[in-house]
Amino acid sequence: MPVLILGLVAFLGLHSTRIFADDWRSARIATLGESKWKMLYSVGSGIGLALIVWGYGMARSEPVVLWNPPLWTRHLASLLVLLAFVLLVAAYVPRNHFKAAFGHPMYAGVKTWAFAHLLSNGTLADLLLFGGFLAWAVLGFRAARRRDRKAQVTYPAGTASGTIICLVVGIVAWAIFAFFLHGPLIGVRPLA
Repeated sequence: MPVLILGLVAFLGLHSTRIFADDWRSARIATLGESKWKMLYSVGSGIGLALIVWGYGMARSEPVVLWNPPLWTRHLASLLVLLAFVLLVAAYVPRNHFKAAFGHPMYAGVKTWAFAHLLSNGTLADLLLFGGFLAWAVLGFRAARRRDRKAQVTYPAGTASGTIICLVVGIVAWAIFAFFLHGPLIGVRPLA
């Protein structure tokens, strides 16, 4: 469990600089330059992510069961993760209704993904991993919306074509991951 916790602290800590230390982050970018900051940020994030994957794998080999979720939560989780995929895609597709409504659909997608996995998994490692990402996404979304209000940011209205692209790409990406990649990569077949 310590490796998982270390990975979460490293990964989510780096991804929280904009939430808790935006001035410090801006000063580092000004000192180092944007490209060097992005390189260091990417390397640190990659190390944190590797530690999360390694630590979660180790924790799953000796699980500490906190609760046993009912079988139906797997089906609900699959539907919620489908929505999460659409929201993640919406972060990158211009002029879609999800971005117009949420402003930051990636945070909404991470919240949905994490909540879905908390519903359908009941170990301590799951609580740490998905609970950590859920807390980060809630705080990040709140901070981003506050920055938007302060800067008077408005998002353009969504178009039907932008929204349809989000739906199609999100659904296809979800289907590929759920049916073909989740089992080999994670060790769990969510729709089996």
